[in-house]
Amino acid sequence: MTLTDKTPHKNKTLATLLAAVFGAIGLHRFYLCGKKDKWGWLHFITLPLSMTIHYFYFGKPEILQYGFLLLSFLIAILEALVIGLTPDEKWDARHNGKSGKTSESNWPLAVLLVLTLGVGAFSLIAAIARTFDLLYTGGAYG
Repeated sequence: MTLTDKTPHKNKTLATLLAAVFGAIGLHRFYLCGKKDKWGWLHFITLPLSMTIHYFYFGKPEILQYGFLLLSFLIAILEALVIGLTPDEKWDARHNGKSGKTSESNWPLAVLLVLTLGVGAFSLIAAIARTFDLLYTGGAYG
C-alpha cells in the first residue's frame, strides 16, 4: 500500500460528538462522507429553511417556525446514538478500511452517549408536550 492509498482515520467519538452537537446542520455527515453527501445537505438546508419560515411567520409558535430544524436535530440525536453504539470492528470496516488504524472506544464515548440519550429524550418529550399544548389548549401554557 502506498501513501496515496491511505484515507484519513475517522474517529468514532468525534463523529458522535459532531452528530450530538452540530448534527442538526449535518456536520457529522460531512465529516464522515464529504461534501457530496445528500443527507448532510438535507440536514444543512433545515437551518435556512427554518429562518425563512421564521421571517414569514413571525409571531407564530416557535415549534412551528423551527419544526424542520427540530426534526433534523432529533434525527441527528438518533444518528449520534447509532454511530456511538456501532461496534469498533464494523466502524473500521465501514469508515476506516484504508486508513491503516483501528478504533478503540473508551469512557468519553460512553459518557457522551449517556448525555446524548438524556438530551434527546428531554427534547423529544418537550416537543411532544408543546405540540399537544398547542393542539389542545391553543398554547395556553406557554
